[in-house]
Amino acid sequence: MDTYEPKMLTYKGKDYPCCASLTMSLIGGKWKTVILFHLMNRKLRYNELRKRMPTVTERTLSLQLKALEEDGLIKRKVYTSKPPLKVEYSLTDFGKTLIPLIQSIADWGDSVIEKYTV
Repeated sequence: MDTYEPKMLTYKGKDYPCCASLTMSLIGGKWKTVILFHLMNRKLRYNELRKRMPTVTERTLSLQLKALEEDGLIKRKVYTSKPPLKVEYSLTDFGKTLIPLIQSIADWGDSVIEKYTV
């Protein structure tokens, strides 16, 4: 009889029981995937993100942006040459590797609306 030995994955000093767990730790939750979706094709300022996500609180958006930045998925660029301070968010090269996954998630959501909405 074969026995399955789970192999722990280690990424940035944290252990994960499987690759799906690692992925969900990076993009899981209510807002991270939404933020990544809005940054797929363009750089956005904080207030532009807020307008695209009107139900997220400022605190939550700030925390999620910081987490995505710490994980290396987005970059934050601050322009200080002249007031007012301008901050733009965009995907890093690492973050861009998620575009096919984020697009698939969005496409699946569209298909749910088309096929299963009464």
